Amino acid sequence: MTSPCPKLAISMGDPAGIGSEVVLKALSATDLSAQASLTVVGSRQQLHKAYRAIQASNPEMAVIHPDELDVIEIHSPQEDQIQWGEPSAVTGALSFQYLDQAINLALEKKVDGVVTAPIAKSAWKAAGHLYPGHTELLAERAGTNRFGMMFVADSPHTGWQLRSLLATTHIPLSEVPKQLSPEGMTLKLDLLIETLKQDFGLTQPTIAISGLNPHSGEQGQLGTDEVDWIYPWLLEMRQKYPQATLSDLLPPDTMWVAPGQAWYGLGSESTPQPYDAYLALYHDQGLIPVKLMAFDRAVNTTIGLSFVRTSPDHGTAFDIAGQGKANPESMRAAIRLAIAQAHQRQPQTLACS
Repeated sequence: MTSPCPKLAISMGDPAGIGSEVVLKALSATDLSAQASLTVVGSRQQLHKAYRAIQASNPEMAVIHPDELDVIEIHSPQEDQIQWGEPSAVTGALSFQYLDQAINLALEKKVDGVVTAPIAKSAWKAAGHLYPGHTELLAERAGTNRFGMMFVADSPHTGWQLRSLLATTHIPLSEVPKQLSPEGMTLKLDLLIETLKQDFGLTQPTIAISGLNPHSGEQGQLGTDEVDWIYPWLLEMRQKYPQATLSDLLPPDTMWVAPGQAWYGLGSESTPQPYDAYLALYHDQGLIPVKLMAFDRAVNTTIGLSFVRTSPDHGTAFDIAGQGKANPESMRAAIRLAIAQAHQRQPQTLACS
């Protein structure tokens, strides 16, 4: 007898943004419902509003009707006040509740993973929820301080999969050298190697590691962080993780040449092979190339949790909310990646018929 497919909870995000629209459009892909049991945590009222907006803008588009979806309803008496493109304490409170309920389902093992539509950090703050974003709340609720923000995208040109992990996340650039440490880097590398095995089936991964300064410091001429501690740390990690092939400290600008060639299929026999994953030391170092290559299809996945969590790599797009023209590709990719990761973690118990 075949076991059920993976079960995923999809939190709807800020109800004034494009979350409800990209959820509807993504779930209109019939292959997703055939691969997983999908439950939306949010507002059916907002989903109906998004459905009408899509129909008004694109009458030819086939979109799933909200009444066909499995929805866990979270309602507020203030919901009628919500206007497209206008985040507020009300929308912040609701988006927080959507996510909180989705996390509860995962912690209670009623679902195998959570897919999150975009929230507005300012709206969370207005509602009294002082978190930098999804990631930190997810880690707190999951009871772990071992977590990371990794970005994954499949090239539509070659099928090659890009994976980029950030050593530091949402902090000012001036804080990066202060917060980077051998202990923190070891935690992120350990998580990355564990995740590549657990969620992607890579037992002997190749991993590119970026330097911090231009030209990775140029032997101390452009910064001494590499000489002082990052390179000695790397030598220690090569001893600690013999199953992984770790690069030298790559110059941050040229590290992304091989991934770009692999993404667009521009390589030749002499082109260096891309690595299985890339460890960037700060936010823009890792995300500018990801968004350049995969802006409409990258997925943010939180690693280190006891359950799968993915999210589209874009924001609430308040400027186009309610206009029916949001691109659902990243949300669709986030759902597909969550399904793949759930299967990878439990291939026997989550086989689909």
